[in-house]
Amino acid sequence: MLRVVENLAEIPSAQWNALAAGHPFLRHEMFAALHETRCACEETGWLPQFLALSRNGQVDGVMPLYLKSHSYGEYVFDWAWADAYDRHGLAYYPKLLSAVPFSPVTGPRLLARDEATRALLLATALELARQTSSLHVLFPPEPEVRTMEAAGMMLRRGVQFHWQNPGYRDFEEFLATLNHAKRKKIRQERRKAREAGMNFRKLVGSEISHDDWVFFARCYNRTYRAHYSTPYLNLAFFERLGATLPENVLLVVAERDGMPFASALNVFTDDVLYGRYWGALGFLPALHFEVCYYQTMEFCIERGIGLFEGGAQGEHKLSRGFLPVETWSAHWLRHPRFANAISEFLAREARGIEHYIDELNDRSPFKNQD
Repeated sequence: MLRVVENLAEIPSAQWNALAAGHPFLRHEMFAALHETRCACEETGWLPQFLALSRNGQVDGVMPLYLKSHSYGEYVFDWAWADAYDRHGLAYYPKLLSAVPFSPVTGPRLLARDEATRALLLATALELARQTSSLHVLFPPEPEVRTMEAAGMMLRRGVQFHWQNPGYRDFEEFLATLNHAKRKKIRQERRKAREAGMNFRKLVGSEISHDDWVFFARCYNRTYRAHYSTPYLNLAFFERLGATLPENVLLVVAERDGMPFASALNVFTDDVLYGRYWGALGFLPALHFEVCYYQTMEFCIERGIGLFEGGAQGEHKLSRGFLPVETWSAHWLRHPRFANAISEFLAREARGIEHYIDELNDRSPFKNQD
């Protein structure tokens, strides 16, 4: 039986997690935290429409889906498409979206054990999308991208910056792989943080206290408002995340004179660390790089974590050892003329992305040798 589920509690968490392939952002606990703390819900423009396929009382496939009334919190920007619809007297919203709210993290969107079930989930989502303007699947992995392309969806490329840890013994060994100018720059940045009197704590799971979460939420809110944006997440979500996925949460706290000054939240597994959010009570030169990158790189080295996904955007990451990686999204639009126009746009955009990645690789901090 294939059905649409608006309440995640209807799907047993153990059965859901058995399909999530160990990905922390795809776990039942992550979605439950987003929904039950009212961060992603109908009132905030995220109406759950999850697909669930059950056979003999067992959930064999799920697809996270939302009916969206806007395009906030997605990190794949289609505002121009919505504006074009509006200028032609057409409604772009509601649209159907498969994504992890507020998280530009690549991971499975068709959670199933076999290709046939994945194809069925996608075909059902496309059929549901006929009641809206469109279907959008954000940050799927490469195998699913090909499934979506075969189903007639248009592909869109993007770029993120990731840091690879091939097994460094310490941070100095990583620095030794960079050219002289980049090594010097990073050492100068780290020295600025120390000279400002900063000390750092790396806290995992139960080591994170209520006061730590309160401080992080304060930093998070301050950063969003400094950029004239509305924070998507709240203290209840952060505490819920720490309580239900403690083995996957890292909080970096910068302190001066025993008082917290800045903080960064990360989510990790044995293999991958995902940089998420940061904030500070004030500006200090290079502090952002120390809290968000260098402390986290040291954590990856200590734990043997091989990949650090730096999140959305950020060419400044390149000079600090992060290299460009292609990301994907897939799109289907019901209106044929708009679909054709966007298909042509995506082809032009893809050529630009290819040139952009080539240019970034030419500026790789690892390329030049001393």
